[in-house]
Amino acid sequence: MVASQTTSDSTLFSVVPDTAEVASVRQHWPTEDDCAHDARTLAHELAPRLAQGAAVLIELRGTLGAGKTTFTRHLLRALGVQGRIKSPSYAVVEPYDPDGLPVWHFDFYRFADPREWEDAGFRDIFAAPGLKVVEWPDKAAGLLPPADLLMDIDTDAQGGRQVALRTRTAQGASLLATLQVSAQPSTGGSA
Repeated sequence: MVASQTTSDSTLFSVVPDTAEVASVRQHWPTEDDCAHDARTLAHELAPRLAQGAAVLIELRGTLGAGKTTFTRHLLRALGVQGRIKSPSYAVVEPYDPDGLPVWHFDFYRFADPREWEDAGFRDIFAAPGLKVVEWPDKAAGLLPPADLLMDIDTDAQGGRQVALRTRTAQGASLLATLQVSAQPSTGGSA
């Protein structure tokens, strides 16, 4: 993964201590290729866990146009999804089954009331094994299980993306630790 460089050395990650969080990593994606690289790295770590029946929840936060759906498309491609990957803005959820791995992409942007989550019957999906990627999780406030990874994505003045990746679960901490070990430095170009 690509991390913000706060010093002149080659340190890729800065783990930010926070008593409410298990771990936190700050990243910078100067280009689309950097976003895709990080998505492939995450997919590489997720696929074996999902194949073993793990349930993983990733929450994506950011303003409209920050890159939540773009990151999700890269992640789903890296997991093996073929064909068109639609934004679930109107359908609320798009299910996928790449190589037998259950994956759901949610977008709660249009929810007016968190009870809509309950009324839609999503409790069973979130209780089942598989990957759930959720955009606009605050619209289902208090109804989602604890997220394994929370990604805050924001654009910068140069057109890149600043990303804060946090976790509050042991599974999320394990994913972050693995991602830190497998990280490759960014050259600002293709990964």
